[in-house]
Amino acid sequence: MILINLLPYREEKRKRRKTAFFVGLGVSAVLGALVVGAGMLLLQQMTAAQASRNQYLTTEIDKLDGQIKDIANLKAEIESLKSRQRAVEDLQADRNTPVHLLNELARHTPEGVYLTAIRQADKVVTINGIAQTNERVSEFLRNTARNSEWLEKPELVEIKIANLSANSRDQKRLFEFSMKVSIKAPVNESPAAPSAGVPAKKS
Repeated sequence: MILINLLPYREEKRKRRKTAFFVGLGVSAVLGALVVGAGMLLLQQMTAAQASRNQYLTTEIDKLDGQIKDIANLKAEIESLKSRQRAVEDLQADRNTPVHLLNELARHTPEGVYLTAIRQADKVVTINGIAQTNERVSEFLRNTARNSEWLEKPELVEIKIANLSANSRDQKRLFEFSMKVSIKAPVNESPAAPSAGVPAKKS
């Protein structure tokens, strides 16, 4: 027997295509929603992870800031202690300076040189005196420049003739001089301070 389809096949085919289109559209919409949802979930997780990292970094930075402040305070305390130590050392050194100064002047003042005044301003000492000859003054300068452990950089400020006499018949030609010298700290200071009672004149 031969069967003949008398239904309108074109309309049926059109309906099937339309149904398939809508089904595909719905599946695409569902897949799109799933993709968007997964993307948003992933983005939220990444955002939460980044926020957690940022919070951790902020906490660690706060800790480091506190440590830096502590280090700065420690440095300030160390500098304060160092400055106190330097002040104590300077006071200790300055306490013995006049003793060393008088001892050095007594050692290096040549014969024929008489010191009349000694004035100290910080590390510079001004010395006034009377010498029998210019050579005595030059020798005094050489001694303080080369052989002194505590004195350095001697500088002659002035030298002039000074006529001194006990009476008008006995005139002596002497030289009045003024010089400056700097005080230096020796490399190895002797623990026993020399006696300050050594005279500054030599006959």
